[in-house]
Amino acid sequence: MNDADRLPSYAELPVRAGAPAGSSWGLWGDDDRFGCLNLLTAERAAAAVRLVERGAVFALNAEIDVVDPPLFARQALTHTVTGEDDPEALSHDDVLDGWNTQASSQWDGFRHVPHPIHGVYAGLADRDHGIDHWAARGIVGRGVLADVGRWRDLDGRPLQMDEPDPIDPADVDACLDAAGVTIEVGDVLLVRTGWLGWYRRLDPAVKADMVASHANPGLPPGEATAAWLWDHHVAAVAADNPSLEVWPPGAHATPELWDEVRADRSLAPEVFVHTSLLPLLGLPIGELWDLDALAADCAVDGRATFLLTSAPIRIPRGVASPPNALVIK
Repeated sequence: MNDADRLPSYAELPVRAGAPAGSSWGLWGDDDRFGCLNLLTAERAAAAVRLVERGAVFALNAEIDVVDPPLFARQALTHTVTGEDDPEALSHDDVLDGWNTQASSQWDGFRHVPHPIHGVYAGLADRDHGIDHWAARGIVGRGVLADVGRWRDLDGRPLQMDEPDPIDPADVDACLDAAGVTIEVGDVLLVRTGWLGWYRRLDPAVKADMVASHANPGLPPGEATAAWLWDHHVAAVAADNPSLEVWPPGAHATPELWDEVRADRSLAPEVFVHTSLLPLLGLPIGELWDLDALAADCAVDGRATFLLTSAPIRIPRGVASPPNALVIK
């Protein structure tokens, strides 16, 4: 499909005969590996560059070990600097043992979470969806910040950082409306909850307890969230929490819904939005992005749109990557 053509609404999906319900499979060709990143056209990149006024730069990668110990049973990395204790060493190298690309700021690639019935995006083989495809292309476009954490504070409903507090699409709409921002086709939507800043202030003992189980605010699962994101035609969505969506999955699901999901695995998106966004819609997910400094600047200058660039690591068959994202205002 040519990007100049009208994009289908969520209700009009799928566009290819035989594709799963609620999927964009075939919209950009049967062998597509980019999904909604196809919306990042050269024209939109050039338009985003014109947003730069001050030259202020914000790096959105957190420290590589910012979540310590790692969540989701991920292994902690060991960082060795070769020759560090050798006064005669002619050089030093970094060696990272046990490094998980999703332990800190990350893009979830399409291999990360398959649909339980339909597999990975576009029906391709799992190994065909390495993050190296995105890395070779690069990610450049207009970024939009929805500072939901700040907006909810002002609205008298502060987000509960250690609870599965849902950020409904209506909240995001109202937050963006308060900022005077309208999402455009191909935008990269950044949702700030304030979770990462909150986590940094926790005692080490509390962080250690979160390894066994934790909860966090985020987008709720279900068709309403998928439809909202698709119908706004964003190129990608990223947040500063560990999962983009509320955690744990299905925290607010009724026992009856869980019974339905267990009986019909096609209903998995009703309790876990990853299974809708990544494999069905081809919508990249970012997590644990460091958004606090950017959000503070947006609150001062009143501008919530900006040039955003991201250069994922070129890992063949890679599942995920640090975003290496910059915002320039």
